[in-house]
Amino acid sequence: MPIGKKLVVVIPAYNEEEMLPVTIPAMSEVLDRMVSAGKISSSSKLLFVDDGSTDKTWPLIEQYRQINAFVSGISFSKNYGHQNALLAGLKVSKDADVVITIDADLQDDINAMEEMLDRYLEGYDVVYGVRNSRETDTFFKRNSALFFYKLMDKMGTKTIQNHADFRLMSRRSVDALLEYPERNVFLRGIVPQVGFKSINVYYARNERQSGTSKYPLGKMIKFALDGITSFSTTPLRMIVWLG
Repeated sequence: MPIGKKLVVVIPAYNEEEMLPVTIPAMSEVLDRMVSAGKISSSSKLLFVDDGSTDKTWPLIEQYRQINAFVSGISFSKNYGHQNALLAGLKVSKDADVVITIDADLQDDINAMEEMLDRYLEGYDVVYGVRNSRETDTFFKRNSALFFYKLMDKMGTKTIQNHADFRLMSRRSVDALLEYPERNVFLRGIVPQVGFKSINVYYARNERQSGTSKYPLGKMIKFALDGITSFSTTPLRMIVWLG
């Protein structure tokens, strides 16, 4: 009989062949530690979502799946985008008691996952991973992020400042999220609207060890526009006023 809750860690991966040989052992070690402590079931998984990679990302996931009981994965036929990859992982994780979403680049502190789980065991349904500083960002990225959060706030959209998509969600909060009808997926705006008891866990963000960022300037701008237009009527009112 497995001890503890079944945890599934959903990890979008797009062209991460350089990172996976580092990421998989590191995350497996964290899960193994929590299994040993009786906090999670030995049936817990690292669910990699290959978002239409053109390198060896998927063959590597399949290779590790043969030798590592934690590793599982699904593969997209083409690149559908980071948010859709996260959503697909949440949909596949129907047998999980609790889900954590995190990127494959190890910039988010994987050791914070255990603290997140502790907060869940205390009764919180949603635990947000929040950066305690943006010192590792470039000047442009740091200030554009600050502008984005302020703009979202002005538009009346609730977001968690300095939180990306590193979060823990209970089974019932995931189920509620999956009922949400929004088509332009912007999870940072949707999850706070779902409700349920939440708390923040703070961590220091690391530098990317290898590979390249999957959010260049163009994608960042599109992502921000999706967030603003999906959760606020202010842009529509401005257009009507200008008209």
